[in-house]
Amino acid sequence: MPSAARIFWLAGRLASALLLLAGPHALAAGPDTDPARRLEAVVRVQAEIPAGARTASLLGTKRAGSGVVIDDAGLIVTIGYLITEAMAAEVTTAAGRASRAEIIGFDTESGLGLLRAAEPLEVKPMPIGTAKGLAERTPLIVAGHGGAEAAQAAVVVSRRTFAGYWEYLLEDAIFTAPPCPAWSGAALIAPDGKLAGIGSLMVGDADSGFPGNMFVPIDRLKPVMGDLIALGRPSSTRPWLGANLQEIGGELVVRRVAPEGPARESSVAIGSSRSTGRRFAIWRTSIAHCGAGVQPGSRSS
Repeated sequence: MPSAARIFWLAGRLASALLLLAGPHALAAGPDTDPARRLEAVVRVQAEIPAGARTASLLGTKRAGSGVVIDDAGLIVTIGYLITEAMAAEVTTAAGRASRAEIIGFDTESGLGLLRAAEPLEVKPMPIGTAKGLAERTPLIVAGHGGAEAAQAAVVVSRRTFAGYWEYLLEDAIFTAPPCPAWSGAALIAPDGKLAGIGSLMVGDADSGFPGNMFVPIDRLKPVMGDLIALGRPSSTRPWLGANLQEIGGELVVRRVAPEGPARESSVAIGSSRSTGRRFAIWRTSIAHCGAGVQPGSRSS
C-alpha cells in the first residue's frame, strides 16, 4: 500500500498540475498557447487489421486510441500497436471532422508509429518538445482524444527502464499518476505546453504501489522520423526472436511463440521453461538465427 506521506505528496503535485490545465496562467498567455487550443491536436485513431495478421489474435482486428497532429500536413504520431499491420485507418478531431489516414511507419524499438490524414483536419499542430527535463514531481497534462473533457492532470512519479515480455525495452520511460483510462496514444503535455510523450500502457506499479501510465518519451521520434517517412521503418533494427517470455519463480517461461519466428525454428515450445542457470539458452539459440552481431553464449541484460 502507498504510504500516507506519498499520497499527500501526490495530491500536492496534482494541485500544481491542475493549474496547468485550468489556471489563469495555464501553460502561457496567448491564443497559440491556450490549453484548449493545444488539445485540438489530439485526435481519435481507429484502425482495421486483417483477421490473418500476426498481431490480430493479441491486439484485435479493430483498434482505437489517440494520436497527436504534429505538422500542418496532417502527420500524426501515435503508439505503434494501434496501427501495426493495419490495412485501413481513420482519424477524427474533437470537433467531429473525420479523414482517412495513411499508415506511414512503425518503430518497434520505441513503440511509436506515424500516420497521415488524407484530408485537412483544420487543427493547429502540437509543437514537439522534449521529455529530458521531466523529473519526478513534474506536473503535466495527459490528454486523450475528445478535447478538454478528455484531459486530466498528472504528475511524473518515476523515470526508469521498462522491459516488456514481447521483446521490448524502453530506457528512461516516463511513469505518471493517477492513471488515465484512455492512455493508448494519449498526449503527454509538458509545463511548456509542448508534446513530451505518447501514452503506451496502464501499469500497476508506476511508483510505490501507485497505478499509473507509462509514456514513451517523444525524444525517441526524431532519430527515426526520416526513416519512418521514407521507408516505413527504421533503417536498422535489433533482431526479432519471436518468443514472449515471462520470469516466474526464477524461471523464464515461454508464453507465446510466433509461427514464423526464429524461436519456432529453434523448436522452443509454449509453456516450456528454463531455470535461472539456463535462462539465456533461448536467447542464445534464437539470436543466432537472426544473424545479429551478438555471439552465441552472450548474456542478455
